[in-house]
Amino acid sequence: MAIDNALDVGTRVNDFSIKLANVNGTGSASANSLLMQAIFRMGIPVSGKNLFPSNIQGLPTWYEIRVNKSGYTARALDYDLMVAMNAQTYAEDIIDVRHGGYVMYDSSWPLDPDMQRDDVTFLGVPLAKMCLENFKAPRERILMKNIAYAGAVVAALGIDVELVSGLLAETFARNERLAASNQTALRLGYDYATEHYACPLPFHVEPMDANGSAILVNGNEATALGCLYAGATVAGWYPITPATAVMDNFTRLCARYRREPVEGADPSSPESHRNNYLILQAEDEIAAIGMVLGAGWSGARAFTSTSGPGISLMNELLGLAYYTEIPAVIIDVQRTGPSTGMPTRTQQADLMLCAYASHGDTKHILLFPANPHECFEFAVQSFDLAERFQTPVFMLSDLDIGMNDWVVPELQWDDAYVPERGPVLDDEDLRGMAEFFRYNDVNADHVAQRTLPGSDEKGAYFIRGSGHDAYGHYTESPEEYQQVVDRLKLKHAASAAYVPSPVVERREGARVGVITLGSCDLAVREALDVLSEAGIPADFMRVRGFPFVEDVRRFVEEHDDCFVVEQNRDAQLRSLIAIETGVGPEEMHPVLAYGGFPLSAKHVVDAVLSQLEN
Repeated sequence: MAIDNALDVGTRVNDFSIKLANVNGTGSASANSLLMQAIFRMGIPVSGKNLFPSNIQGLPTWYEIRVNKSGYTARALDYDLMVAMNAQTYAEDIIDVRHGGYVMYDSSWPLDPDMQRDDVTFLGVPLAKMCLENFKAPRERILMKNIAYAGAVVAALGIDVELVSGLLAETFARNERLAASNQTALRLGYDYATEHYACPLPFHVEPMDANGSAILVNGNEATALGCLYAGATVAGWYPITPATAVMDNFTRLCARYRREPVEGADPSSPESHRNNYLILQAEDEIAAIGMVLGAGWSGARAFTSTSGPGISLMNELLGLAYYTEIPAVIIDVQRTGPSTGMPTRTQQADLMLCAYASHGDTKHILLFPANPHECFEFAVQSFDLAERFQTPVFMLSDLDIGMNDWVVPELQWDDAYVPERGPVLDDEDLRGMAEFFRYNDVNADHVAQRTLPGSDEKGAYFIRGSGHDAYGHYTESPEEYQQVVDRLKLKHAASAAYVPSPVVERREGARVGVITLGSCDLAVREALDVLSEAGIPADFMRVRGFPFVEDVRRFVEEHDDCFVVEQNRDAQLRSLIAIETGVGPEEMHPVLAYGGFPLSAKHVVDAVLSQLEN
């Protein structure tokens, strides 16, 4: 496989990329998602990337769909079809089309001759004119224009129009008027394209059976499902893009699955059931993490969802949780920083912030999911790790994972799952003890026993964020203080055996190694296949947790050239590996993408080839 800017000659089935250029706030997201869902239901590997601004409406927004029968669904950089619906970005959008590609545009108005390209075919569809003639309300005309262009794309790509019609019927099953308008708009675009152009185009879709039992889901929804499955009952949060949907979904799930019948109540009464959960929107992120720590200390499984700016505010209380050993889960859906940054762009720039969050000597457990399926699994593991090690645990997703739909294996729900609560003493344990001290008796992982409120009075203890000794007593003794923080360091190191292990793939004869994390996974895997075809086999490692296991250090040392691919400016993963494993940073070549858009394989291939040539 090669990454080439030129459009292949001849027919290509289930192997192309399209880009849809719109104006934010015009309702285009529904039409774009409709196309991706239809391709997914045809059993074809597909991905959709929504590249949208942080304002409410008016600025450019793009949606990219990549179809690839071999499963290469990382972001593409060149497009076979551009659906140009935003006159403000015509020039740059048309430039992005491959040589020999196609541009679909609204021909209700003439296209500026300066925009023309001799090597591109233009498909004019009078969308605005058709909607003006068929719909009355101004807002309806805008919305239906989106469905009309979707209909034209359906024809151009050979997508099953009856399948798309069925998806619209599902969406508007409760609103006959909207259902009828959408069906009309779909047919307007579809019929015009089929009557005026040779459809489908040379690149198009044909049904496959590649998705099996896969599902289409975004990371924020999968994360919320994981928190529910893990037994979380308390959440404190403050709204922030791109993490808000985690709590929106968790709230919706709890309203359905976290309610229990009230004994003796009239089943028809509104009071027949009561909530078995507590979700509080705090006044800010500081209060949110405080609520989570209070609930965690009380024995509830509690979490917060946030992004980089929220983590910044939480730092002092995260240090309190680390030092006093309170379980907590923090879902960080990373976005572009610093400061407010670009709230609707993706990045992986919170690694160092989360690893050492708070002042003084602190180290936290981090988990790095690569897709929504791992968001579900790692959310569950985060709660287990938080209680096993009595400490904050961060799950670092990102905007690309959190807010885009991904094709992933079906989520597995095991009713036999039993939460890992760690060393918790009950009343029977306490009765057999002469005296209980919170931080004195530790297990092989250097974790002390804890008690929960409501236990036998012998289990009562005073918790403090100031200096304390192994018995929980206040101290300013250097020796007693060091004994406690040294144990916390050992406890953190012990957690390496429990975090998700790295994914490692070897190629015969490889002298090059590539390390990455999170949502870079698909792009890096595709890049390694391209390099292998070019005669450069490379081994692959995706780290999935921190602290690192010994395998990470060995992987770097056993390769002549080791590249670390990540989405931030300052090579934070490379720095973290160097700090924690002792490997010199000069032994790792950084491959960095931090402009806010998802990573592409071409970026990785070009960086590796450039370094090796030098």
